[in-house]
Amino acid sequence: MASRQALRAVAVLGLALVFLLVTLPATGAPAFTPRRPVEWTIPAGTGGGADIQARFMAPLIQKYNLAPQPFIPVNRSAGAGALAFSYMIEKREDPHQILITLDNLFFTPLNQEILMPDRTRFGWRDLTPIARLLLDNFILWVHADSPWRTLADFERAVKAAPRGAIKMSGTGSRQEDEIIMVLLEQTWGVKFTYVPFPGGGQVAAALVGKQVEFTVNNPLEAVGHWEGGRVRPLAIFASKRLPDPKWRVIPTMKELGVNVEYQMLRGIFGPPNVPTEAVAYYQVLFRRLLDTPDMADFIERGGFDKAFLAGADFVRWLEQKDAVVRSLMEKAGWIK
Repeated sequence: MASRQALRAVAVLGLALVFLLVTLPATGAPAFTPRRPVEWTIPAGTGGGADIQARFMAPLIQKYNLAPQPFIPVNRSAGAGALAFSYMIEKREDPHQILITLDNLFFTPLNQEILMPDRTRFGWRDLTPIARLLLDNFILWVHADSPWRTLADFERAVKAAPRGAIKMSGTGSRQEDEIIMVLLEQTWGVKFTYVPFPGGGQVAAALVGKQVEFTVNNPLEAVGHWEGGRVRPLAIFASKRLPDPKWRVIPTMKELGVNVEYQMLRGIFGPPNVPTEAVAYYQVLFRRLLDTPDMADFIERGGFDKAFLAGADFVRWLEQKDAVVRSLMEKAGWIK
């Protein structure tokens, strides 16, 4: 145990030294370091994946001495994240503001474009991309008391049920949870009733409380309920099973004959026109933070794919993801 602690101490020291060397220009003075607390906006409600992630990561930044100022998470969930995105746009050039992003970064602007065409439009291109950190997964969950023990059980039941009789809770309206539901509807020729909530925590609670029959909660949002014996996973919407033994028991939708896949962004953005030296600072900070033992445990427990991207590679990925989301919304009949 002592040797393990010593190795961790050496690793942390090395991490700090590398971070310092990367952020020091030739003059010996940091190109950018926060001069006041960094406000970390969360475009979703409490208890959801983005909220849990930001609130887990923020204190680690201080634990590993990666920044001289604290990072303060603030939830701004109204309008499926529209409030958060508008807030960030107003903070133009402020390097002490960052945003954790999920896929409402793509869905919400497209929804506003259709539903409120007279309002000023915004999108991810109005912000400053910093880094993709993780890719989050979706799992089809039912209550532990449910008679459906397999995806085949569930499929037979929903096909036999009256249209709209089986309810699903999800985060927001016309967002990633609902698009997955619509893809299932189109694949099976059924109709569900969608019940929106402001965050993943409330979505999971609705299933635990038997207000709905199923959800597609992210692993991190439901793992505590799974461990507590309150919910049951039937399948994961990923291209392959997760590697960790805890999650590896869950089959993919595709291997069960249902061709529906979806993963979600967990990334970091800044306001418009953030100085390049601040962008570089945060890229180094989050790259190093992802490599800490605490984050390795978090990634494993939360069923994430570690997927760091920055710079032009991240922007190219965003362009592709944006096109995929638009295509899915067209397939759902939400936009033309």
